[in-house]
Amino acid sequence: LMKRGVSLDPLANWSKVGLKIVESPVPVGATPEYLSGQYMLQSAASMCPVLALAPSPNNEKILDMSAAPGGKTSYLAQLMRNKGVVMANDSKPERQKATVANMHRLGVKNVITCTHDGRKLGKKFPNSFDRVLLDAPCSGLGVISRDPSVKVQRTMMDVHKCAHLQKELLLAAIDALNHKSKKSGGVMVYSTCSVAVAENEEVINYALSKRDIKIVDAGLDFGKPGFVRYQQRRFHPSVALTRRFYPHVHNMDGFYVAKIQKLSDRKPEDSAEKEEGDSGDEDAVAANVVGDKKAKGGDDKNNKTNDRTKIKKRKGGKRKVGEVEKPSKKKPRSDHLSVPPPMQNKQQKKKTTNAKVTKPRRFKMKAATDC
Repeated sequence: LMKRGVSLDPLANWSKVGLKIVESPVPVGATPEYLSGQYMLQSAASMCPVLALAPSPNNEKILDMSAAPGGKTSYLAQLMRNKGVVMANDSKPERQKATVANMHRLGVKNVITCTHDGRKLGKKFPNSFDRVLLDAPCSGLGVISRDPSVKVQRTMMDVHKCAHLQKELLLAAIDALNHKSKKSGGVMVYSTCSVAVAENEEVINYALSKRDIKIVDAGLDFGKPGFVRYQQRRFHPSVALTRRFYPHVHNMDGFYVAKIQKLSDRKPEDSAEKEEGDSGDEDAVAANVVGDKKAKGGDDKNNKTNDRTKIKKRKGGKRKVGEVEKPSKKKPRSDHLSVPPPMQNKQQKKKTTNAKVTKPRRFKMKAATDC
């Protein structure tokens, strides 16, 4: 390439195989060297997730959930030295055509391509892979430095939709990972080309609450640690082990990388449902015991009343056998508290004193005359 006038520099200290193209008078995607499979064009940030996953040539089974157009898949095959198996999946068949073409051009022999829905891979292939790479589809906010059109093409609704899809894909990737693997110990890498917290730290924090996993060190000695707190949100302290990359700091696309280790197949939601079921069973048993006691008490009362059949007395004082005494006409005692009668009005208590007071009658006495 240098003979063709291409200006090249080593990528960085963290990469042994990466080259950075400074200037090229010819299209680097149409040279004979490119067509013969001697190199692959991709961004520098796209190499970080593969380095964090660290595959080895030990006949491992690796799943690349979102593989097209095949840049990371080819780097995986290179580090595995064409050994083991890489399952390159992508939900869009038209994008997988580029993956197949790149694998043929580069001479990769250990890759299987497929077009499954990534959200269903956890149920189709449970506990089947030693390592999983999930470069999730995202809003692409990290590539604004080289594609400013993203600023006007993306909205907050797009970010929320991508975050929802990423959560589903991450849970499926964890379910497809084998935590009992002796080759890797059940390790996966989650990455996006976005700098939005909703697509990065929030997704990892959600997975921590839904699966038995832990965040481990990504093994990258550069990059900024992930956010533990952002505005009003608070995340798990281990989220600080994830790595963020910024265009203005690291001279590459905005990127996010998180390395996850699966501990077991246990799901916190299943254990919560089990505890609720156990408590419900205990309540049902207790209710049955109380019901049995009540039924037993009712049977005892019935037996006592049957044993003590009340007999009527005849006139001579003898009882007639077989006749039950009639129930008394007394009113049953109510369980309600007795209420005092309403107080009479004060006006009713006062005696009526409206009668007219009359003066005593005086009789006129006639004077006595002498006769």
